[in-house]
Amino acid sequence: MIQSETLELLEWHRLCQHLATFAATKLGATAARNLKIPDSQAQSEQLLEQTKEVYQLETRLTTGLSFEGIQDIGDSLERAERSGVLAGDELLAIATTLAGARNLRRVIDNQEDLPILTDLVADLRTYPELEQEIHRCIDERAQVTDRASQKLGEIRTDLRRVRSQITQKLQNILQAKSGAVQEQLITQRGDRFVIPVKAPQKDAIPGIVHDTSTSGATLYVEPNSVVPLGNQLRQIIRREQAEEEAVRRALTEQVAAVKPDLERLLAIATTLDLATARSRYSYWLGANPPRFIQREDSEIITLRNLRHPLLVWQQQHEQGQPVVPVDLLINPLIRVVTITGPNTGGKTVTLKTLGLAALMAKVGLFVPAREPVEIPWFDKVLADIGDEQSLQQSLSTFSGHIRRISRILEALGTGNLGLETGEKEIPNPQSLVLLDEVGAGTDPVEGSALAIALLQYLANHAQLTIATTHFGELKALKYENERFENASVEFDESTLSPTYRLLWGIPGRSNALTIALRLGLKPEVVEEAKIQVGEATDEVNQVIAGLEAQRRRQETKAAEAQSLLQQAERLYKEVSAKAASLEERESSLRASQEVAVKQAIAQAKGEIAQVIRRLQQGTPTAQEAQQATNALNQIGQQYQPATPAKPKAGFMPKIGDRVRIPKLGQIADVITAPDEDGELSVRFGLMKMTVKLQDVESLDGQKAEPIVKPKPAPAAVTPPPQSVPEIRTSQNTIDLRGKRVADAEYILDKAISEATGPVWIIHGYGTGKLRQGVHAFLQHHPRVNNYEPAEQGDGGSGVTVAHIK
Repeated sequence: MIQSETLELLEWHRLCQHLATFAATKLGATAARNLKIPDSQAQSEQLLEQTKEVYQLETRLTTGLSFEGIQDIGDSLERAERSGVLAGDELLAIATTLAGARNLRRVIDNQEDLPILTDLVADLRTYPELEQEIHRCIDERAQVTDRASQKLGEIRTDLRRVRSQITQKLQNILQAKSGAVQEQLITQRGDRFVIPVKAPQKDAIPGIVHDTSTSGATLYVEPNSVVPLGNQLRQIIRREQAEEEAVRRALTEQVAAVKPDLERLLAIATTLDLATARSRYSYWLGANPPRFIQREDSEIITLRNLRHPLLVWQQQHEQGQPVVPVDLLINPLIRVVTITGPNTGGKTVTLKTLGLAALMAKVGLFVPAREPVEIPWFDKVLADIGDEQSLQQSLSTFSGHIRRISRILEALGTGNLGLETGEKEIPNPQSLVLLDEVGAGTDPVEGSALAIALLQYLANHAQLTIATTHFGELKALKYENERFENASVEFDESTLSPTYRLLWGIPGRSNALTIALRLGLKPEVVEEAKIQVGEATDEVNQVIAGLEAQRRRQETKAAEAQSLLQQAERLYKEVSAKAASLEERESSLRASQEVAVKQAIAQAKGEIAQVIRRLQQGTPTAQEAQQATNALNQIGQQYQPATPAKPKAGFMPKIGDRVRIPKLGQIADVITAPDEDGELSVRFGLMKMTVKLQDVESLDGQKAEPIVKPKPAPAAVTPPPQSVPEIRTSQNTIDLRGKRVADAEYILDKAISEATGPVWIIHGYGTGKLRQGVHAFLQHHPRVNNYEPAEQGDGGSGVTVAHIK
């Protein structure tokens, strides 16, 4: 019961109504308005993952996740299971729901990194054959089509024929008895075709009167000659209705056969719609995903710039006041926070905001606070919140508070205050308790004593308790018990109005006398009141005022430091951008230089190729070929970039030298020289440590010279033979043009067995048979490593170069 009371006090139903406006289907809206709060942290984390994945999915899609066609078909499924016959619009709704669910599954399956949603729709069965059958039998007007059955088609053919006969006969009567009819019109009364006849001339057209006009001047008569056709038409209509019902019954039976799967489909679609509503509502709030923390692991509750979601809605839709955020940073040791301050200062709003934030995280909603959002998973959120200004300070008010607090204690596991000495703390309390004006409504002395006892009890039996109070005695609990903390709402004395800011670590001051003086109460009365209060209270207020002033100075300095930090970050970004631009420019220049070098080398190779071709035209010698190759190598070396010079050797630290250790940001004295492993001992301040030689540098920035260990002499390696330049001569060139393949193979085999380098084989173009035979021979010859067409200047594809192993 206290859970439902808490939800009512926190106005949870209003938040659910707001969430329902973001749902796309009637099912989703209903689920949002009746939002269930999970019983375990695992369920909450599952819901949060759904919200995150839908949030991620909708940022990828241009139009968002579509639920078009999905309708609430639950009642239709129930009636189908009970052997009822579904109407055409109900069957059509089932078909569109199947199509909409299939489209949802297709969209999710086409995306990556959505494991929760993919698993959710993995077992979704959409029965496309049932959807197609419904569309075949039911048209877009929810009427049974002619093609639904052969019998129905024949019946409707007869129906059209009889109607045509009736219309033709009535048309003939209208023309023959034009003077007796009111107007040339054929109409219907019920399922009978009639014509309007003037009342005085009803005997001119004998028949059955089915209706009369309001004035009585017109009778709607079915002529006797048409009555048999009308009776026949009625019989055909009955047959049509019976056949239509048979078609719809057959479809209904197919629906009933798969009812469990369709109910599962509805549940999945509702889950997706609810997750989408949570995602869209969270996006609208500007909220961020929470992370559930364990305070036992020394994690801090972190809720910065936390805003009340209902006030955000009021500001956006009802032109409300701007929402003032609060910061809640609560250490893991703290169990009770007491908030003090003047009325209308925002204490109650702070309680409700925290309570709603805890519930929003539990149901998978993002929390309207700045990242990171870190909050425990509270198994219960319990509240006693009431507007003190709207309640009479009487016994009935006090009794109401006590009854509700008693229910809170029962929900925590016991119904008494448990004030016995030596009481042990219960293990792992996970509840959040919110108390507004604790102990109010009775004698201040007894009320404050009861409030202190209650808060001490809750420190043992609840994960966190937030209580607002006007009792000054509660402010001292912080200094008696480390699990207590003070906070206050700020009050601007110059304007006599609250700022709605929450100040941590500082109790609220009593502003009643100051406000009374500013509002015109006589100074002598205020002074007498100060005497009655006592000097101690005045001194406490002065101390609190000093703390508030100190906090404001700290906040000002923090804001200035934040501004300087932002400037430094901006300068860092500018310098980084310039450095990146310079690196890009250097890389571009280096690339252009490499292109130029490659072009120069290509040009040099072309010149050398011309030299080689000139050598081939005469009687070349190996010396001339070697000279050409040397010229090519010289040109390549001329254009290749110079090898960067090796950096100068650094210094070698000695005992007594001062060195810098960049990793530590320290300057140290060397107390031992580097050993053979490159390690040395240094001292800075009172600390000695051993560092690596590569981790130190001189004061002017020189790196230490590495110690090179002597290596064993390497084994003698036989240098590889100098490569012989591949140059075509008359000795390594074979002309096979005009030869048969068999003769060519003999010549080739002899030339290859004697060759010490590549062989140029001239076979020409012709029909290509000689070239094919040569290639087939070379492919299977054991001495041929590979073969390829010659350069264009050496004959191109009319010459093949065979490389010998």
